[in-house]
Amino acid sequence: MAATTPIHLERPDGKGLAAGTLGLWGSTVIGLASTAPVYSLVATLGFVVLAVGAQAPIAFIIAFVPMLLIAFAYRELNNAVPDCGTTFTWGTKAFGPWVGWMGGWGVAVAGMVVLANLAQIASVYFWSLIGQDLANNDWRVVVVAVVFIAAMTWVSWRGVEIGERIQNILLGIQYLALGIFIVTALWQFFAGTAPNPTPFDLEWLNPFAFTDWSGFTEAILLALFIYWGWDTCLALNEETKDPKRIPGRAALLTTVILLFTYVAVTIAAMMYAGLGETGTGLGNEANADDFFLAIKDGLLGPFGWVLVVSVIISAISSTQTTILPTARGTLAMGVYRALPAKFKDVHPKYKTPSFSTIVMGVVASVYYIGMTLISDNILQDSILSLGLAIAFYYAITGFACVWYFRRDIFRSPREFFFKGLFPLLGGLMLTGAFVQSAIDMWDVDYGYTVLFGIGGTFVIGIGSLAFGLVLMFVWYLFPRSKRFFRGESLNRDTQVMVPDEPATTIRSIDGGI
Repeated sequence: MAATTPIHLERPDGKGLAAGTLGLWGSTVIGLASTAPVYSLVATLGFVVLAVGAQAPIAFIIAFVPMLLIAFAYRELNNAVPDCGTTFTWGTKAFGPWVGWMGGWGVAVAGMVVLANLAQIASVYFWSLIGQDLANNDWRVVVVAVVFIAAMTWVSWRGVEIGERIQNILLGIQYLALGIFIVTALWQFFAGTAPNPTPFDLEWLNPFAFTDWSGFTEAILLALFIYWGWDTCLALNEETKDPKRIPGRAALLTTVILLFTYVAVTIAAMMYAGLGETGTGLGNEANADDFFLAIKDGLLGPFGWVLVVSVIISAISSTQTTILPTARGTLAMGVYRALPAKFKDVHPKYKTPSFSTIVMGVVASVYYIGMTLISDNILQDSILSLGLAIAFYYAITGFACVWYFRRDIFRSPREFFFKGLFPLLGGLMLTGAFVQSAIDMWDVDYGYTVLFGIGGTFVIGIGSLAFGLVLMFVWYLFPRSKRFFRGESLNRDTQVMVPDEPATTIRSIDGGI
């Protein structure tokens, strides 16, 4: 990139966020909560088993690899540039304003779509808990879903500290429910009372036992989705004690915890219910979209509601934590002139990106209501297309790491692996996932709708990213944008606007490990 004269945006309080609020524990909790582990398993486990059968556990392990490699890229970039814009900031510094802007858009698209889905799931399960089996597009489901979005937007606007306190409780309930599930499933297996007790087999962990390529790729793409969200702790780097080290450690710790969680629950479920295509079997297509509901009564009897509540809590928890990275990403874009100046507003008391947070909640609500009124099938296809946006901005981050540190890669073995090889492999894997997903989504049988004679999932997924190009060119026409697109307000040499000494401001409520 051509050399430019940097604009010095730094100031002692950074962008005005609540520096030093989170420690390693709080950052890890928020990263875990963002992935919604209970809901992710409910929505994905059945479909992974349908795709690869007994190889489901190894599919989750293989899908973990690119996530881990990209987590290294996040850690190294955050150590050098601890900016809450994450992919937007890093992509701009590495490749220039156009790539960086699109990386920021990828984060925003993924957040908006998943917020609509999470709120809907929380609402559907809420009504199910009180004995009402309502359709996804029922007005009562829509109203409660919007209330959930509004409530979690308020929590995010109110401050990271209150959000962390709430997430500690919500995540604790989720993992308690998963612990109850694993223990009860294994207890019934060993007692012989499971519906289809299936002994554990090491072949479940054999990466060479896959028999169908299309099934393998489908399972890996599904598994990639359930790991998504751990990068939220990186978006909160400016609000974390020791922002250069703790967020990266939290990201790596989060991905490892998720790996063990998903593999343990999958193995316990297979040992309890087996892979049969009838009854509670994991191979039963009727149970694929909601395995927990299918087995809750047989597994926990009168306490089956525990699993229902855990899904509600998981969805609500992730609704709040999903708002955080998107709001901070658009805050950074506002600061560096990639968006209108209003987006850089920070609440004077709560130290949160006030305007960006509210916009995120409003846009997600409008999107959800609009898609539901047009067609719930289109909303479902937008959710299926989510993997494209995720793979898109994760891949940009991996490649940005390699290019940003290109002069350092061969200085030592550590820098070669963590700044070069690992991020490059992660970026290539996710690019492959993006291409394969797009090819699969082109098929008219992939999702729930057909648009323009091709799969609606492809049209929505690629179309949402293409819409970002349109918005970027529109913003390019405004005078405020010129310094950004000329590479003046943010470039490789720009001193990012982060706190000078975050460790001396607010003490972490969890001890600031």
